Amino acid sequence: MSITFAELLRTTGDLAPPDADWLHLLVGDWQLLSDLSFADLVLWVPVSKGPDAGSWLSVAQCRPSTGPTSFHDDRVGRLVPRSGATLVETAWQTGRPARERDPQWLDEVPVRQEAVPVVARGRRLGVLSRHTNLGASRTPSRLELTYLQCADDLVRMISTGDFPSMGAPTGPRRGAPRVGDGLIRLDSEGRVAYASPNAVSALHRLGYAGVLVDRSLAEVVTPLLDSSGPVDESLPLVLSGRAPWRSDIENHRAALSMRAIPLTLAGTRTAALVLLRDVSELRRRERELVSKDATIREVHHRVKNNLQTVAALLRLQARRLDSPEGKTALTEAMRRVSTIAMVHETLSTGLGEAVDFDQVVDRTVALAVELAGTSGGVSVRRSGEFGELDAANATPLALVLTELVTNAVEHGLAPRGGGTVSLTALREGTAVRVVVRDDGCGLPEGFRPGQDGLGTQIVQALVGGEMRGTITWNSPSTGGTEVVVDVTVPSARPSTRTANRPGSRP
Repeated sequence: MSITFAELLRTTGDLAPPDADWLHLLVGDWQLLSDLSFADLVLWVPVSKGPDAGSWLSVAQCRPSTGPTSFHDDRVGRLVPRSGATLVETAWQTGRPARERDPQWLDEVPVRQEAVPVVARGRRLGVLSRHTNLGASRTPSRLELTYLQCADDLVRMISTGDFPSMGAPTGPRRGAPRVGDGLIRLDSEGRVAYASPNAVSALHRLGYAGVLVDRSLAEVVTPLLDSSGPVDESLPLVLSGRAPWRSDIENHRAALSMRAIPLTLAGTRTAALVLLRDVSELRRRERELVSKDATIREVHHRVKNNLQTVAALLRLQARRLDSPEGKTALTEAMRRVSTIAMVHETLSTGLGEAVDFDQVVDRTVALAVELAGTSGGVSVRRSGEFGELDAANATPLALVLTELVTNAVEHGLAPRGGGTVSLTALREGTAVRVVVRDDGCGLPEGFRPGQDGLGTQIVQALVGGEMRGTITWNSPSTGGTEVVVDVTVPSARPSTRTANRPGSRP
């Protein structure tokens, strides 16, 4: 059974929560170092408790996307005695990076190894080992030399507790772009010392065709911005390399995502990395999705309005009829149309084709009780949660529950002058069971589901036909009526709420 990074950290012993958070932050950002180093990374943490105390435990591993890996197997979870991890132990004891003089041979491949102490707030938390596959080494280019220089700067910062930066915002300002998307190295004044070919191409697509080296990146990019749109307030700090943030820039030609990583020495910024990626196609697709989503919501909104208009017309027509049977039929039709309208109303305000069915069922049940119009007091209690259903499942299920509650009120409770209807939702995987129970007068003698009354015919057709489920009517020994509906809803998702919320409706 696999074990998570957090669980591995807990097995090592006395690692305080702030220290664990620091290691989480490092592992969340170390793909950058692995790609710059062309090397595998392994994080080692000393075990201080238990039978393995005195050993080193490998808790995380990262492979480079810029070069061949040194390990074809997973190193996570390995325990090594301190006596068998000489390089790691040396870095831990001295507090400085340690490198082997000669490469080791792993699977007939020479691998150069280096160990770097991981420091936070002046305390050593673990050791980061770098493993570089030398089997595919070649004469390094300017790009590779710059990568390695930046990697060495980051390694030094890790050993002094300056990387990763706790002050860097989380969320969309962290993470991508990656090293291979485009890299610019700035000097302490924010001038370009080196720009990778991908970085040059990205800025060309933005509209800059001149020489980048020795130019201020802020002076290069600022004239290219679209003056008609808003500018991220963090952009100047990113372009000058002064803050470990991420910002997006866009004009009518292209859109770029840029991330800055200041490189420091003894607390003083000496250089900076700026990673950039052309996200023009991504932004175009996002705009298309937003447009389509808005169109779909508008369609649901208009369908809801049209259905509400139909319901209003049915209500007006019912008021003009003298026949009680005609009024009842139109009122029931109006209730069913209103139930469908509520589903579309929920879809029109959401961000997709799924609805919070708990919200829908509360409103539709309240409408059913209101339209039943019994003289006595009727309460409806709901327990359990449905979660989210897509429209294909939400609409028929809402109609089914409305019909069942209406029948319970009109035929079970009305003759007795009121009572209680309970609605229980049970979820297990994709299976949904709904139990509707009342304390009324029970099922009539000779009751035939699906044949006695239009409501039961509709329910049978929806459950057995459209939803391919089952429905049963029972008369419990305690009295009243119990209806059990079992359906399978493949696209249903459990509710994100943590506890059942019984609700009551007057």
